[in-house]
Amino acid sequence: MKTSKLILAVLILVSFTAETNFSQEKKQGDFLTQSIDKSIDPGVDFFKYATGTWMKNNPIPESERAWGIGNLVQEETYARVKNILEEASKSKSPAGSNEQKIGDFYFTGMDTVTRDKLGITPLKMELDKINQIKNKQDLIDVIALLKRESVGAMFSIGVGQDDKNSEQYVLFMNQGGLGLPNREYYFRKDARTENIRNEYKKHVAKMFQLLGENESDATKLSNEVYQLEIFLADSCRKLEDLRDPYKNYNKMTIAGLSKISPQISWKEVITKVGVLKIDSVVIGQPEFYKQLSNAMDKFPLTQWQTYLKWQLVNSFADRLSSDFEKQNFAFRGTVMTGVKKERPRWKKIQDATERAMGELLGQVYVKRYYSLETKKRYEKVVGNMISAFSDRIKKLDWMSKETKEKALYKLSTITKKVGYPDKWKDFSKLSVDKNSYARNTINTRIFWFERQLNKLGKPVDRIEWDMTPQTYNAYYNPSNNEIVLPAAMFIIPGVEDSSLDDAVVYSYAGASTIGHEMTHGFDDEGRQYDAKGNLKDWWTKEDGEKFTAKTQIMVDQFNSYVVLDSMHINGKATLGENLADLGGLVIGYDAFMKTDQFKEGKLINGLTPQQRYWLGYAYSWLGHTRNESLAQQVMTDVHSPNFLRVNGPFSDIPEFYQAFNIKEGQPMWLQENKRVKVW
Repeated sequence: MKTSKLILAVLILVSFTAETNFSQEKKQGDFLTQSIDKSIDPGVDFFKYATGTWMKNNPIPESERAWGIGNLVQEETYARVKNILEEASKSKSPAGSNEQKIGDFYFTGMDTVTRDKLGITPLKMELDKINQIKNKQDLIDVIALLKRESVGAMFSIGVGQDDKNSEQYVLFMNQGGLGLPNREYYFRKDARTENIRNEYKKHVAKMFQLLGENESDATKLSNEVYQLEIFLADSCRKLEDLRDPYKNYNKMTIAGLSKISPQISWKEVITKVGVLKIDSVVIGQPEFYKQLSNAMDKFPLTQWQTYLKWQLVNSFADRLSSDFEKQNFAFRGTVMTGVKKERPRWKKIQDATERAMGELLGQVYVKRYYSLETKKRYEKVVGNMISAFSDRIKKLDWMSKETKEKALYKLSTITKKVGYPDKWKDFSKLSVDKNSYARNTINTRIFWFERQLNKLGKPVDRIEWDMTPQTYNAYYNPSNNEIVLPAAMFIIPGVEDSSLDDAVVYSYAGASTIGHEMTHGFDDEGRQYDAKGNLKDWWTKEDGEKFTAKTQIMVDQFNSYVVLDSMHINGKATLGENLADLGGLVIGYDAFMKTDQFKEGKLINGLTPQQRYWLGYAYSWLGHTRNESLAQQVMTDVHSPNFLRVNGPFSDIPEFYQAFNIKEGQPMWLQENKRVKVW
């Protein structure tokens, strides 16, 4: 994925031809040159050189954890989306229509008066069931209920394509059940993380006080929650270990699961969740399920009740009354990400509507703001990028002919989904009304959960999208061997499409998104899937070893980068994304070299075509982040921070050195034997 952030964006039509209206660019100003900080030597820190002036002039707002290109796209479109939602919330649309569901969901989110009157009552049914637990059977019943509402208690469950048989769906069960983002938060010894642990315990206690407990009892209950969570965290795999598709694929019968986790009646849990006929399940981390079984013996039912109450309230805190929402923000926002001020409510509810029924919103959105002609334009550029990648594979000096043929076949069979889906999801079974924001949220979660379960036993739907057209993001799906490029992904905010030259198009859009995503099919994880999307080793043994040796250089390169304090990049965990960034850059540059702009070599605002290419890519990662959020990203995200998604791969590419006269001894310079060259 290009980025983990999902945000709304409006489409600005981008021209991918060599004919560029440079007079328009000069009239409105060149966003590339305006962002440059000439006080910085590009050989010292290219990201600061390319974006430094913009950073100085655009501090992070108090309500944001970061501020950059994605936020600019988002801000440009919020007003349009707001109009859609406000019109829908005020209209008398027919019951069951897209507009009615969008409008009522948005209305209840904005209706803070009703929300505050309701308090915790929207969760009364769930809380009553937790309080009524008397035995393990009752506990199983409640766990099944909470799983259907996507509450993160105990473990994770869902449906997806079978990694070893992409033609069928399978039930997946993975580690989960933690209140902090991952296991590292429970065990790291640095001062920053220790402070988060202490604040987390206080936060849980305050939530129990809001549920009616006195301060002393709330503290006791918080300690019980933490005790149970750290026990589960001890068996959770680290971030980098979750990226091995073979080690995280353990298919077994339900009876087999019961052998490693005997204290839980898994057949009954799975049945009560809603899966009536199933003969096998894929367990991601068997050691976690063994520990979960041990936890059932170790902790009394009363402690499980406490834990489930916390998991429930934690899952819906921002949908409850203002006291719950404010306490949730105090920890999740301020402590975890450094944000001092909450975002305007209408923006938060817009984002919540997007997460709850984004494709339904997208159907309305596309009708107003997108065209078939633009979709075709994107499809043409994708074809040019695939052609450039194909040429690079053919010229590789380290890959055998046998593996090359299979790689080229896989590349040629990539499905290209551009702009918006050809077929929309059916939301007819989703029920939304104007009574309760929290209950509407529960209804949407149950809708999505049941939709997943209903896939079991049916043919795989290969035309389905997992992102909405108005999403500023993109992805590669190895099981479908597809790249998915939503309409909003190629926008440069505030810039007329006619002013974009090919250097920018092939870096900002081509390298950072199109090339990046297709390269994921051949990164350390994606390369393990064949052209049909099955987990299958199609490489020769020698080629696999050569690939691993080459990628280890990148692991070492990124391990050396320090982000904050003593926090280094996890080179192994971020390897796939770092490889995709590098791959996208070299593929995009090859495609750009075929354009008239590159061949003519004319200066634009004092910049060569080559320089504009590298600056255009840096602009695609424009932005800065609060230290608290950076720390969280390093611990939880497989993507490197923005500045290293530029400086890191650039240091591996000779053409960049030439464009900006990077000299040996400068920080951006790497010795040739330390430069990564895969594609």
